[in-house]
Amino acid sequence: MILDLQQLSTIDKQHYLQHIIAPRPICFASTISKAGQVNLSPFSFFNLFSTDPAIVVFSPSRRVRDNTIKHTLENVLEVPEVGINIVDYDMVQQTSLASCEYSKDISEFEKAGFTMESAQLIKPPLVKESKAKMECKVLEVTSLGDKGGAGNLVICEVLRIHLDESILDNNKRVDQRRLKHVARLGGNWYCRVDEANLFEVEKPNVKLGIGFDALPEAIRNSTVLTGNDLGILANVEILPPIQPGFSDIQLEQLLADAGNRPVTIHQYAANLIAAGKIAEAWQVLLRS
Repeated sequence: MILDLQQLSTIDKQHYLQHIIAPRPICFASTISKAGQVNLSPFSFFNLFSTDPAIVVFSPSRRVRDNTIKHTLENVLEVPEVGINIVDYDMVQQTSLASCEYSKDISEFEKAGFTMESAQLIKPPLVKESKAKMECKVLEVTSLGDKGGAGNLVICEVLRIHLDESILDNNKRVDQRRLKHVARLGGNWYCRVDEANLFEVEKPNVKLGIGFDALPEAIRNSTVLTGNDLGILANVEILPPIQPGFSDIQLEQLLADAGNRPVTIHQYAANLIAAGKIAEAWQVLLRS
């Protein structure tokens, strides 16, 4: 199916874009009006765009239903400061409740059962229950249009970060396994980040991987190894040589079996790759 966005309604655009551009982190924004009214609202059009200066951007879009703007946008235009509170699984249902369109004089902190915590550098309060939060000043607000669904980029500089000790390791670094991030998908769907679905990918920017084109043809054209398997193999800095002293009983058994040898050996190598034994997988493949 090919979709021409010029032919789609705003609702349809929203459906397809929000389902495929995901997961999206959630900016739980606390803001304050010039009159002192505090607002708390979640936005999934949000991300980090610069480290130094530390810049994050979120977008309170115009409502598709009636083309009105949100209290958060009104507030940051009046008082250019925002607390950005990171949402984890323990607070996701309360966060969703805070997205209800209460009138401006109603406190989402009270409605959603959150606790206000005074910030140090900005006027809006922070969410005490959030385990990671940022005090930010708003540098710029850029409108992307005047139709329902149009975004408004709120460009913020992070001034101070608050981290709960429970998400830190012994070196005071954030342990990704302890911060149970929640991210937004399409419709009513969310996802939770926990140890069961976390995995690591070695960064290639510290060296030059040999690339797919440098893989031996028999490996590159394998009917067993996946694109991910080949990506891991192609991330070595040089093509590994055959190690004369390498010994593997299962490999010897596979080599002794003349039937469908390359397939079974590649299956064994794939199992080694899945177990993180990349050097061993290379030695198995080089002997196939």
